[in-house]
Amino acid sequence: MLRLNFIRENKDLVIKGLRVRNFPEDKLGIVDEVIQLDDERKQNQKELDDMRSQLNAFAKEIGHHFKKGEKDAAEALKNKVTDLKTQNSGLEERANAIDTKLTDLLLGIPNVAHHSVPKGNSDEDNEVSQDWVSELPDMGEDALPHWELAKKYNLFDFDLGVKITGAGFPLYRGKGAKFQRALINFFLDEAHEAGYEEIIPPLLVNEDTARATGQLPDKEGQMYHAVKDDLYLIPTAEVPITNIYRNVILKESDFPIKLTGHTPCFRREAGSYGKDVKGLNRVHQFDKIEIVQIQHPDKSYETLTEMVSYVEGLLKKLELPYRILRLCGGDLGFTSALTFDFEVYSAAQKRWLEVSSVSNFETFQTNRMKLRYKDANKKTQLAHTLNGSALALARIVAALLENNQTADGIVIPEVLQPYTKFKIIN
Repeated sequence: MLRLNFIRENKDLVIKGLRVRNFPEDKLGIVDEVIQLDDERKQNQKELDDMRSQLNAFAKEIGHHFKKGEKDAAEALKNKVTDLKTQNSGLEERANAIDTKLTDLLLGIPNVAHHSVPKGNSDEDNEVSQDWVSELPDMGEDALPHWELAKKYNLFDFDLGVKITGAGFPLYRGKGAKFQRALINFFLDEAHEAGYEEIIPPLLVNEDTARATGQLPDKEGQMYHAVKDDLYLIPTAEVPITNIYRNVILKESDFPIKLTGHTPCFRREAGSYGKDVKGLNRVHQFDKIEIVQIQHPDKSYETLTEMVSYVEGLLKKLELPYRILRLCGGDLGFTSALTFDFEVYSAAQKRWLEVSSVSNFETFQTNRMKLRYKDANKKTQLAHTLNGSALALARIVAALLENNQTADGIVIPEVLQPYTKFKIIN
């Protein structure tokens, strides 16, 4: 959530940033509406403060009259106080109404895009900032997509997933399950070596937690909601892990805070259809290792570069062809100021699959969750938050199976063999 003072002091910048995101022109008036409502809030608060001051003064005067035995004068003032209290109650109700409306408006404004975010309408306008693909693999026309490889080698079963739960919930078995577990352990060990503290968080969160990181109200329709208990299944470990520090005041010496966690992720993926959702390309439940950093504002973009390099290193170790994209305004997430997406090349499908997003949210999340720190002058400031997928397993599994298939079976990347305890799936 953008800070009120930031919107007021940087109105033109906010509007420019919203335009980069293709925010509807007819809705840009929300910026002026927020400023106007904030003016009303301040004026109402001044009237409320004056009213309370007057009530306190009358209370002292009434006490003074009673001490002097001036009962009639005291009673006359008490009648005035009754009238003032009625007015005060009206001002308090108006204050609550203004605060509620102001919060609703602020929750509907996305983060301001970083100056380096390119303009664009969709993922087709994303900027390829770097390629590490010495040569795209050519598996030939006989190469099998991962869903056929899964049947051939009995690695995972979509039909059983449908039987047990429904479409989009694959069941892993045998070497497929071991391969999945090997990837999880590899990614967690890599994160540990990079200085991230491992967290095993709850898989369900309350409304305050989901709102703090920006999932609500923006992605309400994409989250699974346990209505009876009013809890949400997490779409990513970012949500519970970042909320560890909700309503916390840090010291500058606490930075950087580096956290990682493996969780299943649950996403309804409403509206998804077609070839892009076949197999593991888009599922409702998948495993992911997330990395989160809480950082000093002066160092957050340096940290973003570091996190991008870290994810890049994982893909290099897995020997997967990949590319890095700087997301355009039209494809940028609601809470992000700048995002880099990683895509790996799927040889059998001959298409790119997104496997990671690495983002800097600046103060957007921390303003919602009141995650602050004391600066050198003992003043309270908002920290910056960043996160990244490191990595999302479903599509990583798909690409590894397809790109490493041979006539003899699927060769396990060398870096994973100590984890799988086998070198080939056949």
